[in-house]
Amino acid sequence: MASEHIENKLALLPNEPGSYQMKDKNGKIIYVGKAKNLRNRVRSYFKLEHSGKTAELVKNIADFEFIVTNSDKEAFLLEITLIQKWQPYYNIRLKRGTGYPYIKISNERDPQLILVSEVKKDGAFYFGPYPNVYAAQETLHFLQKVYPLRRCNGFQGRPCLYYHMGQCLGACFREVPTSEYTVEIKKIKAFLNGNTSAVKKKLTAKMETAAENLAFEQAADIRDQIQFIDATVEKQKIISQDATPRDIFNYYVKDGWLSVQIFFIRQARLIKREKRIFAVVDDPAEEMVSFILQFYNRKNIKLPNEILVPSMLDREVLAQILQVNVKTPQRGTKKDLLDLAAKNAQIALDEKLRLMLLNDQKTTGAMQELATVLDIPVGHRIEAFDHSHTQGVDIVSAMVVFEDGMPAKKLYRKFKLKSIDHADEAAATREVIRRRYTRLLKEKAQLPDLILVDGGEIQLDAAKDVLENELDLAIPVAAMVKNDHHKTADLIKASGDEHLNLDPHSQAFMLIQRIQDEVHRFAITFHRQLHGKNTLASRLDEIQGVGPKTRQKLLSHFGSLKKINQASLEEIEALGINNKIANLIKVSIAATLRANELKK
Repeated sequence: MASEHIENKLALLPNEPGSYQMKDKNGKIIYVGKAKNLRNRVRSYFKLEHSGKTAELVKNIADFEFIVTNSDKEAFLLEITLIQKWQPYYNIRLKRGTGYPYIKISNERDPQLILVSEVKKDGAFYFGPYPNVYAAQETLHFLQKVYPLRRCNGFQGRPCLYYHMGQCLGACFREVPTSEYTVEIKKIKAFLNGNTSAVKKKLTAKMETAAENLAFEQAADIRDQIQFIDATVEKQKIISQDATPRDIFNYYVKDGWLSVQIFFIRQARLIKREKRIFAVVDDPAEEMVSFILQFYNRKNIKLPNEILVPSMLDREVLAQILQVNVKTPQRGTKKDLLDLAAKNAQIALDEKLRLMLLNDQKTTGAMQELATVLDIPVGHRIEAFDHSHTQGVDIVSAMVVFEDGMPAKKLYRKFKLKSIDHADEAAATREVIRRRYTRLLKEKAQLPDLILVDGGEIQLDAAKDVLENELDLAIPVAAMVKNDHHKTADLIKASGDEHLNLDPHSQAFMLIQRIQDEVHRFAITFHRQLHGKNTLASRLDEIQGVGPKTRQKLLSHFGSLKKINQASLEEIEALGINNKIANLIKVSIAATLRANELKK
């Protein structure tokens, strides 16, 4: 069953052609597909029964993205490009190369026309890829007949059969002048770049003549040839007509939000798309100029030869600062690509605004439900606490904050517990509650509307005691209870320690589940970081000659045994550590890591 997040996104899919990208829980693209109708195709993954690899794929989908194109064929070509770039795990059929052929003019003394599956850096000319493999094969045969290069294996002392048929320039028995090849290659390039009108006109005339002479099979063959040419060399908006590296920026504004789409065109193909959505606080055109300048003011960003932007932007300013040609196309393929970026920007923003509305409705409803079951006023802020330790060692606490049902990560806090040196849930809860709310009272900062503690009655009673008897605070508090499988099970109400028996399908329960999972994740992450540093510190303490100051230098600079082991002696000595101690550190750490590997 699809998650609520995916269900919401499925409802917003457009009835447009395009490419979709499936992502796993880590945000990694695991599958790229294409569709004539994105809404129907993507929904089919989650609404129909599947088996085998498709079922395995669906099980691992945590999210998806999509790019709208102008046609099904453009979607095909975009799919190829994205598969080449991201190498998704489940795209086995297209993982190596494209799965679709290119027509290649080889870079040789006696060049030839051949069909290949991938592009190499060999100085040859490549055209494609062509989704219709059979059409590409037939077009290649046509070109070999009309524009002869070399079709034989090279010099053999006598003319080959293809030479007698007029399909080879004669490299089999003579040294063909380079000028002859140049003439034919020029015609082939023009043909494959879309200049097919003259050839098609001749073929059409032949077809009509054959039909008039009742040679219907011949006429049908010529008709098919014309169709193959159309299928192979048809112009695509997704592919430009030249290989100039260019980036395309366009945007869409609605309800105070600015949606930006960036297309990266390399080797005449759309190889990448980025999107950004943020609140707009200034004139949208000025915001876009500022965004573009900041976009390129990053490390490892290589400027293209050309940037295309909509007419509203100040092209002169952009060109002067970036030292790149900045243009606004008025017609043709570039204009179509610019319009396509605007279309994708609008779809992306409309999707976000609808999801925001759904989330607002969902979180508002969850906060209302939670307030009702706890019999408290509807609140704005929830603060939740959890503890983590390893067999009573390295005890820490963590706090997460949810505002209007959404995590406010900038307000999260970590606590190293000072008053206890062994696992004591009640004592840990007392310390962290005391420290947190004593500080808020001193700073006269905003207090939460509800406090949640991860645990049961022990943690709940400890929190209540500190809040009511030490700090004289009347903040509602409740405990989040887990079942035997460590999953959210219920909520204990502070007054009378009453179990509320929340409906597991209710919005309130889902909100509690999100909060409990988040605070547990945050506490575990903090504990692992601290435990790792303490483990490193204890190992360094065992090395003779490493004192507190040296240990602190190593901890601050490297942070892990592995990084110290990978460091050179010069890097360790650069911290002010003499050569003898540096050598001893390297040997000791290497021995520790080897021992750890053997234990595994």
